[in-house]
Amino acid sequence: MSALAQQSPWQRFVAALGTPSGAVFVLLVVLLIAASIANPRFAEPDQLVRFLARTAPIAIAAIGQFFVIVSGEFDLSMGAVIAAQVVIAGNIIGQDEAMILPGIALMLLVGVMVGLLNGVLTTFAKVPSFIVTLGMMLALYGFVRFLTGGAATGNPVDSFREIGRGLLGDVLPYSVIILVVLAVAAWLLMRSPFGHTLLAVGDNAVAARLSGTRTAGVKISAFVLSSLAATVAGILLVGYAGVHPSIGTGYEFQAITAVVLGGAVLGGGRGWVLSAAAGAIALELLFTVLNQVGTDSTWRPSVQGIIIILAVALGAVAWRTARRPPSVSRTDAARDPDPIPTPTPTPGEQ
Repeated sequence: MSALAQQSPWQRFVAALGTPSGAVFVLLVVLLIAASIANPRFAEPDQLVRFLARTAPIAIAAIGQFFVIVSGEFDLSMGAVIAAQVVIAGNIIGQDEAMILPGIALMLLVGVMVGLLNGVLTTFAKVPSFIVTLGMMLALYGFVRFLTGGAATGNPVDSFREIGRGLLGDVLPYSVIILVVLAVAAWLLMRSPFGHTLLAVGDNAVAARLSGTRTAGVKISAFVLSSLAATVAGILLVGYAGVHPSIGTGYEFQAITAVVLGGAVLGGGRGWVLSAAAGAIALELLFTVLNQVGTDSTWRPSVQGIIIILAVALGAVAWRTARRPPSVSRTDAARDPDPIPTPTPTPGEQ
């Protein structure tokens, strides 16, 4: 019987919290306590619900970015996709309620097309995903600025904006419900054969290809999921942020920071999707605490940069330690002082 099987559920739980993907939940609790101490009203249920509603878009974006990162790639176009979707919502849907469903369908189609293009150029054209998605980001931002002139244009009908700011029963925001549904769906997807294949491709794409896995299809699917997550985030952001071409700026870096903070390895192959969402919430909690203690908001990018560097460094060390084979203890050596050597085959036996 393995040592893991002999552990109690509590021991396995504590061990999980010690992993990079589990430590983010400890950080989440610590930051929640710190925010509550700095502002006791923050711990009130209605304030927590509002905070989760405000955090839902970046958490959804982090879930989408997670699929790309664990496949061994990057998606820097998320913020530009969000900006494009916001402009589409403002100008295509407008004040016509009959255009809500066609508008959402168009937004989802745009998301799929952007993800497909990113994935195809990365896998078949062999262009690094960093370059592909950086180019896509610049192209989309340029297109958005061309359409809007850099100013707010369009105003979607209130019934559409209710998706991002409305409440179910005047208690639970729709955005929180959507976040929970997507988080559960992503968790189930990562437990499916697709999720196992995605991790295998991110861990060693060559080995996965030699085993018969269609690595290109898996990575393209990851990019599509990332763009669709950005689309959903854009729909929610329209609800309480309105329509402006600057909406979504920097979301790609916030999403990457959240995924890394959640314990995912930037090289791919390691991570837990729920930890990515928890990383986004923890990141927003950290910024909330900094704001409560009077830290200037201009330090926010610096904090993100430091988090990325530290999380990547600590996560890499933790994963390497976890994968290192255990050394033979003195007790085990005393039990078997003269182990039977592995016989070397003779030339005739080879």
